[in-house]
Amino acid sequence: MTMPRQRGLTEQAADAAIDSACRLLRLPSIRNEFNEIADRAIRDQLTYRGFLAELLMAECDDRARRRSERRIKAAGFPRDKSLRSFDFDANPNIDPSTIHTLASCEWIKKSQPLCLIGDSGTGKSHMLIALGTEAAMKGYRVRYTLATKLVNELVEAADEKQLNKTIARYGRVDLLCIDELGYMELDRHGAELLFQVLTEREEKNSVAIASNESFGGWTKTFTDPRLCAAIVDRLTFNGTIIETGTDSYRLASTRARAEETVKAG
Repeated sequence: MTMPRQRGLTEQAADAAIDSACRLLRLPSIRNEFNEIADRAIRDQLTYRGFLAELLMAECDDRARRRSERRIKAAGFPRDKSLRSFDFDANPNIDPSTIHTLASCEWIKKSQPLCLIGDSGTGKSHMLIALGTEAAMKGYRVRYTLATKLVNELVEAADEKQLNKTIARYGRVDLLCIDELGYMELDRHGAELLFQVLTEREEKNSVAIASNESFGGWTKTFTDPRLCAAIVDRLTFNGTIIETGTDSYRLASTRARAEETVKAG
């Protein structure tokens, strides 16, 4: 389709032509922001090149934002969590500088693992989701899952002769976030299937886990000692281990709010 070109268009005709061209070329940001950018260009006395640069940068920025949103949605996070919303003062066990270094995602670039170990309410899942979100925003493919959900999916895939395809799918993402590892005992078959996923990703793509059990207590989840040792090895080799402690800052926050309510009353 060729659009007719005319000289001396009226403002109304020019706006209509721009709208049609943006639809045809699939430039929604330019179509939505053109008038505002054009008015600003007049006020700031931009050159034609400067005006064109503003238009193209607006489109590029919006496309980057939409791609980021799609990656975050595809990750399957159960809720929104960010590093900005985490209260580091409430849990001194978590070093802000270490977390902000991890937010640079160099460990993902190097295919290294991350382990967040601590009791419930100490910020493990918050950190796991927040760092996964940072990775998605920086262009990495991320997938979040609960440990039991992943194992159940693998068991079903094995029953349906789809195991290799499922393991390959989990192997392709740049960062696999596994939450609540250690909450439930896994039978040998389930543990072996999880081990296959970890082996598929070893030194190729990163795994981040959150667990309420120290490594010494993982024998309650992985009852075969040799398999347990092998899984711990996969998840710690060249990795970062962060111990979030035993004091629930979530419970402490609830108590503090309750005390403030009592005082106010």
